[in-house]
Amino acid sequence: MTPIIRPTNDKTFAEKLIRQNMSIYYKQLDMRWDTALFDKQWHELDSYELVINASRVGLLSINHDENAYYIRELQIAPLWQRQGLGTAAIRYAEEIALQSSIPLLRLRVFCINPAIALYERMGFRIRKTEGGTHYMERSIF
Repeated sequence: MTPIIRPTNDKTFAEKLIRQNMSIYYKQLDMRWDTALFDKQWHELDSYELVINASRVGLLSINHDENAYYIRELQIAPLWQRQGLGTAAIRYAEEIALQSSIPLLRLRVFCINPAIALYERMGFRIRKTEGGTHYMERSIF
């Protein structure tokens, strides 16, 4: 399934989806959602919504430095997971990085998150693990 991926500034949609998807991990890891931190970081990201049949079903948020593009959020609504939307979002991030001539994609993922399998299928490799989080990276050139 191929989503429409378009820029979004809808912080409310993003926060709701992130909290919905990540609450199980926050609970398991005894973490608390920090709204102030989310508000601060939201303005530092380029965010995109994934749309199927006029319904918003996902979120991709990225930023970059001179060395890499960073996938800061990749969230797919539960009913739409495992249908190729995460793959489409990663490919979209790759295209943006390629157009900017930035050779790496990086992301962080909780060690208990099954999305690790997707990231490994997409060529990401674990570069370090710290505090229950894998730091993953892949070259796009």
